[in-house]
Amino acid sequence: MDHPQLDHRQRPDPVIPDLVVGVGSGRGVSVGEVTGLVAAALAGAGLAPGCVAELATVEAKVREPGLLAAAERFGVPLRGYGAAMLAAVEVTNPSTAALTAMGTPGVAEAAALLAAGPGGELLVAKRKSEPGGGRPSRATCAIARRGPQKGRRPAMACPDGAQ
Repeated sequence: MDHPQLDHRQRPDPVIPDLVVGVGSGRGVSVGEVTGLVAAALAGAGLAPGCVAELATVEAKVREPGLLAAAERFGVPLRGYGAAMLAAVEVTNPSTAALTAMGTPGVAEAAALLAAGPGGELLVAKRKSEPGGGRPSRATCAIARRGPQKGRRPAMACPDGAQ
């Protein structure tokens, strides 16, 4: 599923993208699996792709082609966090696979919450992709809304269901 690149400067309203999508992945994950999962998670929560400010993951995956291409398709940066930073974040759905492979019990939820900053709120808990055809899931995502930031001019946050 292709997603057009979104240009937030062309929005007629003063909405500031305030959603962060944390993404975990296996090596070689396809861009389609990542973008399909993120789009389904956003739609399932009534959230608009245009409200996504960035994707976040574990530092070891920031050069993963499928994640870089997914960030490009959504028109946002991909930010990486060290495994130790992610491990310090309490997650609702810990994974022994992530702990073994990356040294942190969670990537998607922890990355979303770290990128959301102080006061950030987890809106969508970790979801796994469903690639079909008997293939195993190679991507997870979670969505958080950024918390209020000191010194930032008040602006309207992306409303749920915004385009």
